[in-house]
Amino acid sequence: ISSGQDLVASIALKPTSSIRIPGRTVDQSGAATEIVTKGRHDPCVGLRATPIAEAMTAIVLLDHVLRHRGQNADVDCKTPVIKSSI
Repeated sequence: ISSGQDLVASIALKPTSSIRIPGRTVDQSGAATEIVTKGRHDPCVGLRATPIAEAMTAIVLLDHVLRHRGQNADVDCKTPVIKSSI
C-alpha cells in the first residue's frame, strides 16, 4: 500500500465521557434524562492517543495482509506428478 515512504495518518479524538457537562441520554425504560459525571475520570486521553493509534494501525494493516492472503491464495501447494499408464 506504500512506496516505502512513511505512512501519514490523521486521527480525531472525542471528548472523554467523564467531562462534567450534563449530557442527554435515555434510561433503561427509554425515558429521556440527563446524566452528570461526578469525579475526575480520564481527564486527558491525549497521553494515551499515540500508543492507541499505533496499535490500531498495526491491527488494520495486519487485517489487510490476512485478507490479501485469503483472497489471493498465497499458499504454495505442490501437486505431485502422477504418471499415466496409457
